[in-house]
Amino acid sequence: MDVFLPIAQVFVNPIEILLLSAIVGVLSGLFGVGGGFLMTPFLIFLGVPPAYAVANEANNILATSVSGSTTHYLKNTLDYKMGLMIVIGGTIGTALGIYTFTYFKGIGKIDTVISLAYMYILAIIGTLMLVESLREIDRAKRNLTVKKKLHVHYWIHGLPLRMRFPKSKLYESIFTPIIIGLVVGFIAAIMGIGGAFILVPAMIYIIKMPTKLVPGTSLFVTIFVSVIVTFLHSFNFGSIDLMLVVMLVIGSIIGVQVGQKLGEKIDSSGLKALLAILLLIVGIAIAYETFFAEQTEREIIQALTADLNFFSLFILEFSEDMPFFYGLFSIMFAILLGVVAALIRKFFSNIRKKYSIKK
Repeated sequence: MDVFLPIAQVFVNPIEILLLSAIVGVLSGLFGVGGGFLMTPFLIFLGVPPAYAVANEANNILATSVSGSTTHYLKNTLDYKMGLMIVIGGTIGTALGIYTFTYFKGIGKIDTVISLAYMYILAIIGTLMLVESLREIDRAKRNLTVKKKLHVHYWIHGLPLRMRFPKSKLYESIFTPIIIGLVVGFIAAIMGIGGAFILVPAMIYIIKMPTKLVPGTSLFVTIFVSVIVTFLHSFNFGSIDLMLVVMLVIGSIIGVQVGQKLGEKIDSSGLKALLAILLLIVGIAIAYETFFAEQTEREIIQALTADLNFFSLFILEFSEDMPFFYGLFSIMFAILLGVVAALIRKFFSNIRKKYSIKK
């Protein structure tokens, strides 16, 4: 049975949304990257207009990031000082991204820009991941170990205004994390993704943070970037649809938990190659839909308020009458779901530990 989204003005199948978001969540938990670069294209394929797919996936990423970040907070695996420096850059980048988004939306080209961005990003990331995973598989077969250089310096390491980061035991220019945050924020605003696929390798190979602090700090940064992206999209364009967000968050949070458990038990080298192939396939599908598929005008559905259920009517009127508070409500709603999911996971983890001790 299809469900009508009052903000996006389209019908979607909730089972499809839940299953896809759960699958993407499993991949996110398994490989430690955000699933926005997959879920947003999937939403577009299901008929959600790109501008709405971007905004609602950003809100979904906020919930899952809060859930993961809360877990890392409880484990004390966060570098707040480094995270805040990246957030400063992320705020600037997000503002620039929203300005760019607004410009292309104004000239009626935003759907094409989003499609092109995903096409190129997925092609590049998918190719790099596939090459790297095939190398890992080949090394594993031949029992080879590769010695990597411990200190590789780039131009970014020569920037001034150095600052100490005690948690990561680093002495780094403040411009390094700010520039990285700027890039991540810009991409998040345009594409509705958390930016972990850029942020995580940048923190490891450029900033050179300890690996154990990277996932938590990345999620910490993603929270702030996603909050800004969600609010600006909601306030400027009224594109957050809480009915869609609920479905995305439920599926994603369940999938992430499953993915993290699988990641503890299986070797992900071969699966990484499959993920890379999936990214390439999605990129090709977007390219086909953008350039070769027959362009059909979407039917705009004008829903009568009398035909909407209470929740849909509440969302529609709330977003139209009080866009500022609706944006804040969307943010708090996602944060609450994320915290609840993290506490539930902690509760069941404690039960498992007590049960294993008794045995």
